[in-house]
Amino acid sequence: MKIIRTKNYDEMSKKAADIVLKKIKTSSFLSLGLATGSTPLGLYKHLIQDYLKSYTSYEYVTTFNLDEYVGLKPHHPDSYHSFMKKHLFHHLDIPTDQTHIPDGIAEDLKSECKRYEKVIQDAGGIDLQILGIGTNGHIGFNEPDTSFHSSTHVVSLADSTRKDNARFFKNPEEVPTHAITVGLKTIFNSKEILLLVSGKNKAPILKQLVEGNINESLPASILKKHNHVTIIADEDALSLLQP
Repeated sequence: MKIIRTKNYDEMSKKAADIVLKKIKTSSFLSLGLATGSTPLGLYKHLIQDYLKSYTSYEYVTTFNLDEYVGLKPHHPDSYHSFMKKHLFHHLDIPTDQTHIPDGIAEDLKSECKRYEKVIQDAGGIDLQILGIGTNGHIGFNEPDTSFHSSTHVVSLADSTRKDNARFFKNPEEVPTHAITVGLKTIFNSKEILLLVSGKNKAPILKQLVEGNINESLPASILKKHNHVTIIADEDALSLLQP
């Protein structure tokens, strides 16, 4: 894994945006895997700023979000459908039918997982996957002890994950208990992966990822097997690693 060291969150976000924009500008078609949560917000902000300034077109970009909460309708303010529209899609020229997010209210969740996985595979997989990492090492919503061979599936969210995400909800008790997430095998099959890590609260898990063993108890450790992973991290996140 290649590590790019940045001074702070904004520099991390700008560096990630530069990489994404280069891919968009040099590719005739790009399949882009997207993440939610606070980590990629700076990246999305820089992409929007570039669009307003340079009019970089997303006409030939197709996006696949990693996950969605089970039980939240797309228009629910805390759904990832709403998150992505608010923080990215509504500000770009990307066609709506080229943005894909799992359906958290599907009547048959197992069938929805199979459908979403097929859509990804029919697109040729992910060219560039953006990831954050949870304090317990999850990527997407793949919690500890998720199989490295998993495809898109329904997951029961760990208490630590629900606690971390409670800040996005008016009432912590409203955080859903389950989600649909793209699996670890599907993430691993991405051609290129960018892992963004920021803040001192992420320093312990980043140290464990970089210095520890590959084990399903640390879902993100599967990335150590990948040939094209870049970690972009700020000084706080890197504070427990040797310079």
